[in-house]
Amino acid sequence: MLQSIAQDIRNSFDFGNMVIKLVIINIAVFLITALTEAFFPFFYQSHILPYLAVPGDIRLLIYRPWTVLTHMFVHSGIWHLAWNMITLFWFGNIAGDLLGDRRILPVYLMGGLTGALFYILSYSLLPGIGIMALGASAAVMAIVFMAIITAPDYIVHLLLFGPVRIKYIGLVIFFIDLIGTRSSDNTGGHFAHLGGMLFGVLFVYLLRSGTDISTLFSKKSKMSPKRTGIFSTSKTKLKVAHKSPILTSRNEKLTTHQTNLSQKVDEILDKIKSKGYESLTDEDKEILYQASKDK
Repeated sequence: MLQSIAQDIRNSFDFGNMVIKLVIINIAVFLITALTEAFFPFFYQSHILPYLAVPGDIRLLIYRPWTVLTHMFVHSGIWHLAWNMITLFWFGNIAGDLLGDRRILPVYLMGGLTGALFYILSYSLLPGIGIMALGASAAVMAIVFMAIITAPDYIVHLLLFGPVRIKYIGLVIFFIDLIGTRSSDNTGGHFAHLGGMLFGVLFVYLLRSGTDISTLFSKKSKMSPKRTGIFSTSKTKLKVAHKSPILTSRNEKLTTHQTNLSQKVDEILDKIKSKGYESLTDEDKEILYQASKDK
């Protein structure tokens, strides 16, 4: 049985999208840390956790710089993990469908880094902030607001509430974290969440203006003009000295195809805004999927 489970997980990791990969990684890290804490609680709290969670004290951070990354994969309990992973799964798949799967990991990491920065600043400026921060919440908030700013009228179905547009979910989350910065419970965490939200919002606005900062994680040359997700960010102009009639014809057909695809994607996004994602046909979803793969 264990071998079968391991094979299922391996297949999901190998063939799943980036959201699935991140969920698997977070769960794996949680199982390791939770088991270590259960059997060796003092050793874990004193010799492991401080080197995984990001410290608020900048003097400690200098000697543990890797924690700005490791903290976003470590969780303090099963419910902490469950909330973050469920939220990541819901909104990560929405964002991946609309903006391209390749942007999920960069936004997750940069959102987590922004959250860590907000936490460290809050620790330095305000009294009573916890001495360390951990969890994927800020990184997940970046993904959440990346999806919300892209398609605010996207509809999801919530237990007890029914169909809800994600912009209202975002508003509730923002309000809770904003109020949370004035409470005595997890104040630094709420500041980190706001940092992640801000990054998700800025990412989409920069993308719309033609700047795709997720390419910082890409090895592809910036000289190759491509359509990336539903926003076209390339401004490169290529000059050809000698044109072949056959190649010219092919290029014209390719340009026409890309233009038509762009128009169809815009129409589908308008449809999502007015009627919700559930109104899309299978053909509409396939067009969005193809557009997100075209990187």
